[in-house]
Amino acid sequence: MRHPFAGSSLAYEQVGGWGVKDIVAELHTARDSWRAAKQRSREFAVREFPSREALKEIAESLCGVLFPMRLGPADLHQEGEDFYVGHTLDTALNTLFQQVQLELGYHRRLECEEMKDVEAHAAEIVKDFARQLPAVRRLLDADVEAAYAGDPAARSVDEVLLCYPGILAVIHYRLAHPLYALGVPLVARIIAEIAHSITGIDIHPGAQIGPGFFIDHGTGVVIGETTIIGSRVRLYQAVTLGARRFTHNESGALDKGAPRHPIIEDDVVVYAGATLLGRITIGHGSSIGGNVWLTRSIPPGSHVSQASLQHAPVGAERLAQ
Repeated sequence: MRHPFAGSSLAYEQVGGWGVKDIVAELHTARDSWRAAKQRSREFAVREFPSREALKEIAESLCGVLFPMRLGPADLHQEGEDFYVGHTLDTALNTLFQQVQLELGYHRRLECEEMKDVEAHAAEIVKDFARQLPAVRRLLDADVEAAYAGDPAARSVDEVLLCYPGILAVIHYRLAHPLYALGVPLVARIIAEIAHSITGIDIHPGAQIGPGFFIDHGTGVVIGETTIIGSRVRLYQAVTLGARRFTHNESGALDKGAPRHPIIEDDVVVYAGATLLGRITIGHGSSIGGNVWLTRSIPPGSHVSQASLQHAPVGAERLAQ
């Protein structure tokens, strides 16, 4: 499709009534002021950052690579499955290589470091990521099975994979997490945020999540960067695994990356609307009732509801925090 402004000879003065020329000039000044304040150079005329559009295409392609007969093209036949996977994977990894280079170069420029080994470093990251894809597929198989087993409304694993927003969010997380661990957090965050925009489920790619993970319904779920989730954990909609407080360094800025989110052990169920804050531990086999607000650790096998919290001894929650 031809871009509507391609080849246009209209000058700004010919666009009527909106003061476009002055606005463009002011926006130019605003950009220059911001770049000067951030010590950003104007020498880079091309794009400096990873592209959300490119990463969206990469994520869609990798979904097809992982599940070709269900998330691949509509006209794919099983006899052509390996050819499709190979061709699509090669294309996706080449594009990912370009996006990883952009992020690495961006960070090098911010730190005023040499750029000479960016291409080799990007190639190694993409190779490491590609080698992890079979393990990602096996993790996702466990997630899909957990969703099917945990939802009486699910009629098949295929329905789960094709229809459940929680699975879509988890697929993107499982793709983003290795990239985050390999040192390209911006690329990883964009991939995770694509699913967040679609599903309303916010999983930070830095979170550590074990196999058999199921988010039922899902809208409004938030899982923070330093969250650790064990095996066979189930969350319902509007659950928050968040930070309770933020520490600051000597200059008053927020400390980045400090452990501040919950640890959820194996076989835990957290029901709709529950909010779990801070570096607390939810013991294995526990269940957290709907709309519970929890800021203390609980032992394995606990069952916490609003009623149980209301009848706790005075001061017990304060002592446990």
